[in-house]
Amino acid sequence: MNDLHIERARSGARLADWRAVHNTVIPTAVLSPDEVRERAGRNLLDVAYLGDVAVGCSTVRPPDGETAAATVIARTLPGFRGRGFGTALYERGLAHARTLGDGGVETVVLASNEEGLRFALARGFVEVERYVLPGTRFRS
Repeated sequence: MNDLHIERARSGARLADWRAVHNTVIPTAVLSPDEVRERAGRNLLDVAYLGDVAVGCSTVRPPDGETAAATVIARTLPGFRGRGFGTALYERGLAHARTLGDGGVETVVLASNEEGLRFALARGFVEVERYVLPGTRFRS
């Protein structure tokens, strides 16, 4: 992990990398460049790089009118999971979320992402509901 560094996604290149990771991890909810720019205006978006290769991304949503909690979401590309990159993204996001208020922290994990569910549960999150994006298929 010595070559891992996390950058704020503010510019075109960083936003494009954030989008590429997001769309790979969540192929049933592909975002356009305009949608990513809009999200960057209201959320904190980061990209994790191993050297110059994007390996993950994260989103920190501030509390809003619906919840007092901030939301931290860490995504790691499948080929880079289990190496601490998601943890690094999550911890950075969590540190930022804690500056946004004392309403707690939530996360969102796709029900089809078993690795993500294990990651969240291992960090003390409690599952309160499940959602499945349209077009998601489960293997039996």
